[in-house]
Amino acid sequence: MSRAHSFVKGALILGAAGIGVRLLGAVLRVALAAIIGDEGIGLYQMAYPIYTTMLAISTAGLPIAVSKLVAENMALKDYRGAYQVFKLAFYVLAILGAFFSLLLFYGAGGIINALELDHRAYYPLVSISPAIFLTSVMSAFRGFFQGQQEMRPTAYSQILEQVARVLVVLVLVFLLIPRGLEFAAAGATFGAVAGAFAGLLFLLLVFWRKRDSISLGMKGQTTLHDFQTLTVLYRLAAFSIPITLGSLVLPLINMLDLAVVPLRLYAAGYSKETATALYGQLTGMANTLIQFPLILTVALAMSMVPAISEAQALKNHSLIQGRTELAMRLTLFFGLPAALGLFVLAEPATLVLFDNLSAAFPLRILSFGIIFLSFYTTTSGILQGLGYTFIPVYNMFFGALVKVLLSWYLTAIPELHIGGAAVSTLAGFSLSSYLNMHKVGKLTGWRFPFVDLLFKPLLAALTMAWGAGLIYGFCTGLLEGFFSLRLAQAGSLLLAILAGVCIYTLVLFLLGGVRETDLRALPRIGPLLLRWARRLSLLNNRSRS
Repeated sequence: MSRAHSFVKGALILGAAGIGVRLLGAVLRVALAAIIGDEGIGLYQMAYPIYTTMLAISTAGLPIAVSKLVAENMALKDYRGAYQVFKLAFYVLAILGAFFSLLLFYGAGGIINALELDHRAYYPLVSISPAIFLTSVMSAFRGFFQGQQEMRPTAYSQILEQVARVLVVLVLVFLLIPRGLEFAAAGATFGAVAGAFAGLLFLLLVFWRKRDSISLGMKGQTTLHDFQTLTVLYRLAAFSIPITLGSLVLPLINMLDLAVVPLRLYAAGYSKETATALYGQLTGMANTLIQFPLILTVALAMSMVPAISEAQALKNHSLIQGRTELAMRLTLFFGLPAALGLFVLAEPATLVLFDNLSAAFPLRILSFGIIFLSFYTTTSGILQGLGYTFIPVYNMFFGALVKVLLSWYLTAIPELHIGGAAVSTLAGFSLSSYLNMHKVGKLTGWRFPFVDLLFKPLLAALTMAWGAGLIYGFCTGLLEGFFSLRLAQAGSLLLAILAGVCIYTLVLFLLGGVRETDLRALPRIGPLLLRWARRLSLLNNRSRS
């Protein structure tokens, strides 16, 4: 695979790891619910928001900033500069991680009193506190490897971290539950510490194995560049702080939803119990399902930052345009079928996963948000790679403002009720996505080719959605005679999804929507698909060099 498209390989590796981590996390949630029940889960959940908030502040977007600066130095063959950026970030992250770990450890009691939490949450909070230090240090290594566009160390460490976490949690919960729920919940939160330790140990071993090549690169460097610590610290802060602010936007939007949506449902005439149930359908069910297809675009955005930074450091404008176009094509190729597929299969998905048919209503509306969220995520990675880290924050802020205003009005309409909140979310994300794409177009010169980029994938996705719906109905009727209704629906849903993937891929090839460059960018499976596509004359060879 050419270096120009290596970021796609990295994105797919991170995406596959992300899916694996999510699936393991889902298994753990089910197991914990069965072992420690609602009350134990409640104690467990009291610790995690505090932990994740402190972790977000301690890492402060630094891993992405490190990957950008390392990529710039690597592009200029400044191996010493890349290593010095890593060392400086390592020390900063270690100090921040240690500070917040100690703050949580010694301040757990005060936090519980200030937030008026259950006093038993003290043990889970203290138990999870060392994970902040370990994860912060681990993020420095991940940023260093990502800056070299080596995504395997990050992906493997994520999987190992989650596996270790799951195993340790299950063992400790079984051992500690006889002593009380608070100790069992503490054992569950300590899994984050064990997972972070396993992931960090793996990255240290990878770094140790690569030390000779790193040292050789620095020794062989003929041109020495001036490295100014204060300048690099300033650049790390300048890149990381906006990214941190951006990462806080979505949680703030969720907080606004919590304040606005139930209140406006009351205004629409719904009781407190019904409003709470409708809010749960939106946030706990529909939102959860639309997050899953975004794993690949989040991975693509992470991979785009060093890829665009490298091209910018080389002052290679055509490379920036080429990578931008390929990233946008892949985003649409993944996002469009995911959105339409979830729209058509909303009812079976909510029935099988949540045993709740009503949640299909907000899910159908939010499913289209996958397209806009995917574009927003990818373009944010491009803008961050170009150094415009504040732009995605501004654009998401404007989208959030539109969302809140529309939520206030639409959610109070009885006919729309929770669908009004979903429509407002869709409108907000579409605005943020458009603003991001407009800025990317201005900076790179890339233009959205509607006919070439949108028409063929859209037609393929519509065909897929129609076919998946028919297959689900046919399989459900067939399997109901052999299995229970819930099991028949689950099996039919899985078969419909698999068939949908096959239909979409086949129709996209038949329409000539796939280019040779698209297949060359795919690792492993790409060359095989390329050979078959050439034999069947299915390729659209118009591409940017």
